[in-house]
Amino acid sequence: MQEEMKALQQNKTWEIVDLPKEKHAIGYKWVFRIKYDSKGVVERYKARLVVKGYNQQEDIDYFKTFFPVVKMVTVRTILTLTAIHGWPLFQMEVNNTFLQGDLLEELSMRISQRFDNFGKNKVCKLNKSLYGLKQAFR
Repeated sequence: MQEEMKALQQNKTWEIVDLPKEKHAIGYKWVFRIKYDSKGVVERYKARLVVKGYNQQEDIDYFKTFFPVVKMVTVRTILTLTAIHGWPLFQMEVNNTFLQGDLLEELSMRISQRFDNFGKNKVCKLNKSLYGLKQAFR
């Protein structure tokens, strides 16, 4: 959880503000997962902060949810061309991919219990996308 919160804070995912009038704050939950290696030994514990996007209202909290995805035919074609021409192939993993997208909409998330010293009317104004948002894939 500490690693996830650190990544969110470094990315300036939100700022603490007063809840705007006539707006509602979206809830969140923590999702935990245990990652195992190929031998079945625990490799690491993972925690992710997920917004309860199912509470979002279309045309109020989000407008577009379309996102482009690559087709497997394209991936296989590139891999085939790489093998035929002997090109070098590199693989990389992008951590916190969803957290890179700026939000166009004004969304507020309830503050975690850890931040309850800010006051009752304070929320996290989201600057970046989070897992669970309808528009997170954009």
